[in-house]
Formats: sequence, structure tokens, C-alpha cells
Amino acid sequence: MTAEDIDATKAPLMDHLIELRMRLVRAIYAFMAAFVVCFYFSRTIYNVLTEPYVRVVGADKATLIATHFLEQFYTNIRLSMFGAGVIAFPIIAAQIYKFVAPGLYKKERQAFLPYLIATPFFFALGALLVYFVVMPLLIRFSVSLQQVGTPGEATIELLPKVSEYLSLIMTLIFAFGAAFQLPVVLTLLGQAGIVSSQYLSSMRRYAIVAVTGIAAILTPPDLLSMTSLVLPMLLLYEGSVIAVRFVEKRREAAEKAAKQANKT
Repeated sequence: MTAEDIDATKAPLMDHLIELRMRLVRAIYAFMAAFVVCFYFSRTIYNVLTEPYVRVVGADKATLIATHFLEQFYTNIRLSMFGAGVIAFPIIAAQIYKFVAPGLYKKERQAFLPYLIATPFFFALGALLVYFVVMPLLIRFSVSLQQVGTPGEATIELLPKVSEYLSLIMTLIFAFGAAFQLPVVLTLLGQAGIVSSQYLSSMRRYAIVAVTGIAAILTPPDLLSMTSLVLPMLLLYEGSVIAVRFVEKRREAAEKAAKQANKT
């Protein structure tokens, strides 16, 4: 290999690195801009995330406590990072796609684009499940364990910390949002021919064990949260089998059409 050949191979690599740097910078700017906006509206985000608690116990009884002076400030920073991650995600995903897209064929880009759109949709679906179902159930169960005003017995009153409550709901939202990417990932693997619907069906029993283990890791250490994640994920797994089977039928139909076109 000559020196000219080496220089020729360096140029595309440098172009890719420059392109990668530009995409990363844009993604970071998007996150920082979203962080500033979210920090300004941190109280609004706080009220939105505490609404399930208020809805269950009532506005007159919904009390969250802070145990040190700067707890609310640090909480606002975490809320801003949480909101920035959600708001900036479409921009970050678009930058990733724009970096990868030039290396894909036209058919591959067309096949990849629906999955890019499906990712935030399924994340939002998981977040909505947490907001309207899982958190109210968990709060209702916790409130039922209180022991208030019982003669001759010690009082047990639920007084959750601000940071702990928000940490719980944000963790659950990210956990459910990530777990709900299961059909996107499996269907994409089926599109690439890495897995088949028959293989997924045969691995169902192992999937149940894997889903239970993942739910135990992602959710807080209570049976209610874990079960709330396991059941939807198993339904999504079954939906993924159907989606992969549909992808296979479309691929077979396309291959038959191509063979007939070649014969003619």
C-alpha cells in the first residue's frame, strides 16, 4: 500500500469523524436548551408528576416533605434533566438517523424510518401506563397500609419525601418506556432476518423468565410494580411474534414478485 492509498483511506474516516462530532454537538445543544427551558418550568413539571398522588389521596391530604434545605433545588435539577431527556429525544434520534442514513440503501432507509417513529410512540405508551395505572395502584396500596387514629396503637402515616417520590415515578417511566421498546427491537431483528416468528414462538417460555428478570431489575423491589411491567411486556412479546410473522409474509410476497418479474 502506497502513501497515496493511506491518505485516501484517511479522508473518508476524517469526514465521518467530523460528521459524528457535528451530530453530537447538535444533540448536546438540544439537550442543554431543553434543560434550561425545563428548569424554568420545573415547578410545572413537579405538579404534573405529583398529580397521580394528588388524585389518589386528595389535594387536602397530598403532602410531600423535604428533609434538607437544598433538596428541592436538587430535585428541580433532576426534573429538568428528566424533561430535557424526553423533549430532546426526537432531535437526538434524528441526529443519529442522519448520521447512519447515508450508509444505508434507499430500501433500508425506508424500512428503518418506521422504527424511528415507533420508538417514541412505544416509550410514550409505557409512560402513560405508569402515569395513569401503575403509580395510582402503587400509591393506593401504600396508603392502605397506613394506621392513623387507631386507639391504643402507634400511628403509621405515609409522608413521602419529594426526592424519593419523584425518583420513583421517573425511574418507572424510563423503565416502562425502555421495556416497551421490545416490539420495536424484535420486529427490527425480524426485518433483518436475524430472528423468525417460529423462533420467537419456540422461545416463549424463556422469554417469560427473561421478562420477569428484567422487570425485577428495572422496577422497585415490590411485587405490584414488577407485575405491572411483566404483564404488558408479555403482551408486547406476543404482539412482536405477530408483527414478525407479518414482516415475513411481506418479504416472501416481495421475493415471489421479484422471481416472477425475472421470469418474464
